[in-house]
Parts: sequence; structure tokens; C-alpha cells
Amino acid sequence: MIAGLSFALPPANEATTAPERRRVERDGVRLLVTDRATGAHHDAAFRDLPRFLRRGDLLVVNDSATIPAALAARAANGARFTVHLSTRISAELWVAEPRERTVSAGERARLDDEGSVTFLAPVEAEQSRLWYVLLDVPEPVDAFVDRHGAPIRYRYVAEALPLAAYQTIFARVRGSAEMPSAGRPFSARVLAGIRAAGAELAAITLHTGVSSAERHERPYREWFDVAATTASAVHAARSAGGRLIAVGTTVVRALESAAAGEEVVAANGWTDLIVTRERGTTVVDALLTGFHEPQASHLDLLRAFASDALLESAYEHALASGYLWHEFGDVHLLA
Repeated sequence: MIAGLSFALPPANEATTAPERRRVERDGVRLLVTDRATGAHHDAAFRDLPRFLRRGDLLVVNDSATIPAALAARAANGARFTVHLSTRISAELWVAEPRERTVSAGERARLDDEGSVTFLAPVEAEQSRLWYVLLDVPEPVDAFVDRHGAPIRYRYVAEALPLAAYQTIFARVRGSAEMPSAGRPFSARVLAGIRAAGAELAAITLHTGVSSAERHERPYREWFDVAATTASAVHAARSAGGRLIAVGTTVVRALESAAAGEEVVAANGWTDLIVTRERGTTVVDALLTGFHEPQASHLDLLRAFASDALLESAYEHALASGYLWHEFGDVHLLA
């Protein structure tokens, strides 16, 4: 069904709303565990995650909080469209994506409350999906975005949901345009189970930009922070023989960006690192992640953890077994 990790995603495998709206608890979504040593696939609920951990394992999560990054805009001719804020460069300067409209350099569009957005230049000359934009708003940008923005919502999500639905239990540092969704199923019950299993948790921050799944695009530069306390926790776990398990592809990118040889050191700044099979991973041992769309660049990162044959087998199993995709869907542990 999957040829070279290219496949069709049936509508039945799309999560169209938050689990809670489907009468499923956050930690009640499904968990597919792929054992890379044996090639076996195990079906479980996410709340069973501690069963698949070992004493001494360290799970690293992303504590970036999601912002209401979708802003309503109106072109000079009155046409309405949406601007998705992606990456903050300074208070007023952002990378953003105009939706439902083609824009040109220098174009200015109106926002609510007499605000405006000016499209300065495309981020990459050969494509104009993402633009450098200047926000001119009558109050601090964070306050304006909180008052007038909404969570980014794609066509497969059937209803508008509150921002709280797009936050993980770890959300602490505002800045992500889209939720670091691998962390969404965690609950206080799961955290207690992880510690009872003898595993620990640590956090990094990486602010995610808008998704590029449908366009085969490589990941853009993103801001990250790996604190000294996290670097120390990684060193302790690896020295004791524990596995370093990244909760999400964003965590892989941050940890590998902070790697110095086979050690993780405190680091922060902008990363343009792209993890592929050819590049490999130097510090991350296992990955907990969602199921990724056909042709998504995230699939290239997964290939750093498993062979094409094993990934194809896992995705065929997930499709046939009714696992759900997207940010409100199920999760996959490559261990």
C-alpha cells in the first residue's frame, strides 16, 4: 500500500476533531509500538505507554505553547483571507503564510481593530508560500494576537476548537504556530506511570512554524532552547544506559542541534538542521510521534530511525487498523 513512503490517506483515517469531542480522553488515543529489533507492531492505548519503557529511559518533551496564529485579513479590494503567523523574528517582523490568496511584495492588508500586515518579500525566491511580513497593530503584538487570532485549523478539522485544545500538558513558553502534537496525549496519570516505571522526563523548547506537509518542503529555520538542566539529564540517562526518547520530531531537531559529538550541551538559537537517514541521529535513540501525511518531510526524519520496509509495514498496519492521523490523532512509538 505504501510505495517509498508515498501513500493515500483515506478520510476514515483522519482525526476530524479533538479526542475529547469523540468521547475519548487525551491519554485514551491509540498507541502503535513498533519494535525495531524484531519488526513487530503492538497495539495499545496511549495510557499504556509506561509498559513499553525501561528503567533509566529519559523522555524529552517540547514545552512550547501554541499561539492563536490565524488572523483574519482584508485585501485592498475588500477580499477576505487568512494570514497564518509562522515564526516570530522580532515583535513586529514575522514569517507568515497568506491563505486563499496570492500576494505581492509591498502589498498591505487590513487586520481587525485598524491593524495591518505588509508582505515584504517571499522567504525563498523560488516559492512564495511563506513571506516576511510586518505587523502594525495598536497594542503589543502578543495582546493583539491573543484578542484577534484563532488556532490554525486545516480542512480536515470539522469544527472550530478553543486554543486549550491545541495545548499540551507541557505548554509553558508561548511561540508555536502549530501544536507540538506528539505531546498532546500525555496526562497526569501517564506522567505518574512513567516515573513509576523508573523513567524520567526533561523538556526542550522549539517553536514550530506552519506545516509544510502538502508541498514536499523541507523544514524551515526554527528557534530552539536546550537548557543546561536538560543537557545534564540527557548525559545522566545515557551514562546509565537509558534510552533517549524524543517526544516529537521537534524534539529530535532540537536535541540533534544541541549535540556536540555524542553529547547534548546547553544551546539555543535558530536551527536549520534537517535530520534524514543519510545524516542519522547522534544522540536520540527512539521516537514517539504522530502519523505523518503522505510526502511530508517528517517521513524523511522517520527514516533516520527505521528502514523503509519497517516504516511501510507500520503504516500499512496503522491504516488497516483504523489509526487516526493529524494533530488530534493517534501516536506511534519507534523503539
